[in-house]
Amino acid sequence: MQEYQIKRGYTKDLAKSMVQGLRDQFELEPEVAADGHYIVAYGALHRLEVWSGAGGKTLVVDTEANRDAGDEAIIDTNRRFRNYLQQVTGYTAKERAKKAQQALKGSE
Repeated sequence: MQEYQIKRGYTKDLAKSMVQGLRDQFELEPEVAADGHYIVAYGALHRLEVWSGAGGKTLVVDTEANRDAGDEAIIDTNRRFRNYLQQVTGYTAKERAKKAQQALKGSE
């Protein structure tokens, strides 16, 4: 499970953007779990589950990999996942990595 910070201005519509991002990037209608989590299965992922974190200011993602996926499926799934995170959080992969490093330094 991974938690991602949301860029200022993106938190207002987080609930809508989580779902719309899944539709846009994975071209699937997400399943809605009873606890408000959204779930899709695509390519190299048996399960991609997302929900909003503490106070609606973070995106929580839990995944389960498909170990039998081919190289092309893995590359495509990773690209779509990165695009999804950027669409929902507002941060690029490089910015997300920097935020994660800052969070680790702050917790020490």
